[in-house]
Amino acid sequence: MAKKKQAINRSIEKNQEFLKTKLGIGVSFDVGFRELTILKKKVQLYYVTGLVDTQYVIEVIKKLISVNDNENVHSDLYDEINNRIVHQQVEKKKTMDEAVDQLLSGLLVVFAEGEEECFIVDVRSYPGRQPQEPDTEKVVRGSRDGYTENIVENTALTRRRIRDERLRNEMMQVGERSKTDVCICYLQDVADQNLVDLLKNELDQIDVDGISMADKTIEEFLVHQGINPYPLVRYTERPDVAATHLFEGHVIIMVDTSPSMIITPTTYFHHVQHAEEYRESPSVGTFVRWIRFVGIFASLFLLPLWMLLVLDPSLLPEKLQFIGPNETGNVPIIVQILLADIGIEFLRMAAIHTPTPLSTAMGLIAAVLIGQIAIEVGLFSAEVILYVSIAAIGSFATPSYELSVANKMMRILLVIITFIFQIKGFVIGSTAYILLLAATRSLQTPYLWPFIPFNDKAIWQILFRVAVPLSKTRPSIVKPQNNRKQT
Repeated sequence: MAKKKQAINRSIEKNQEFLKTKLGIGVSFDVGFRELTILKKKVQLYYVTGLVDTQYVIEVIKKLISVNDNENVHSDLYDEINNRIVHQQVEKKKTMDEAVDQLLSGLLVVFAEGEEECFIVDVRSYPGRQPQEPDTEKVVRGSRDGYTENIVENTALTRRRIRDERLRNEMMQVGERSKTDVCICYLQDVADQNLVDLLKNELDQIDVDGISMADKTIEEFLVHQGINPYPLVRYTERPDVAATHLFEGHVIIMVDTSPSMIITPTTYFHHVQHAEEYRESPSVGTFVRWIRFVGIFASLFLLPLWMLLVLDPSLLPEKLQFIGPNETGNVPIIVQILLADIGIEFLRMAAIHTPTPLSTAMGLIAAVLIGQIAIEVGLFSAEVILYVSIAAIGSFATPSYELSVANKMMRILLVIITFIFQIKGFVIGSTAYILLLAATRSLQTPYLWPFIPFNDKAIWQILFRVAVPLSKTRPSIVKPQNNRKQT
């Protein structure tokens, strides 16, 4: 049963006592309070010091105090405050619960003696960085701005690219204690309304203290992923990428404190696209895309396939007999592959936690000292290092970080099952991998579309970077209300 909300009392002292108990005014130093006397009545202002723009608060106080100099005591206090608050965004609330929520979001709350409504003034100034190009989605040509941890700035960055009156940014609050702002962004006449309603319903049902991990926590409540390692939503920190998906009919979820936008729904092939392909000519974009496909394929199947050929050299054609280590060494091949593959993962994790000036030196030490000495002492064969390195480069070429880690897990499993069952293991493991992807659904969307179910026109768009003037329809998988793009 929903908790009954407490109405604002005409007695300003009772409202003050409620807020003192609720917010710990006088205990929490960052909750600010100022009382003024205007037209011989009390007016109280509440704010969180670290979340408001001090200059705006001072300007509001100046205007309110000036009422005493320009008006007589018989003037209506409510109307005077309403007219004197110098800000473009002012709301009125009738319950204390709403006032508290807005206060803790960084807004200024103004109570007047004898009134049953309070004024909410948006004077937020969240601490944060300026928009800058995200490290994980850099392009040679293109915009250098990126989303930040400020949800207001993020909606503005999107609105700047989509100046359409049908763009909707619906705000919700999630988390009983954190009350984190979550925005659902979509084009009203394009996005599937059933998807929008589904997302709203899922967000409404989230019952948790807070979402300190922001977008990742929201994702886990939305897609119910379980043990499936493959990403079921796409993340982006680029406003141009988000705008492109909005035009196609996708729905974007923005979470305050996170620079990553959640794109829904998505398929496997959404995770292998990159903005760089669309900043080049169609032929160059297609070339880059195919090279990326080769890298992703190598990151998955190169090591298990090489393992299979080492275990059963009879599978090699005569001209490829050179494949395989000339010396088996002191350590079994399977152990060498697993140690080298996991060792690269150690290096990746170390690079994340190492300060930037030291990360280059760490990479040189790993490549020159550890790798070379490990070969010389017989721990690894040179060919193992070669193929593990190629597979690792293929992982780094994967645009989606989440997809690259999932592929690494599948690669290790394929290597192990190939070592145990050889050619049968490789065939069964590869088939099981494809069946896993085929059975996966993201928000009721088939993960391997347009291959399963088959859509020839969409496959053409996947394999080739089609010029924008020739791409006149939106992808059918998002079930857009308006299937044809404006021309």
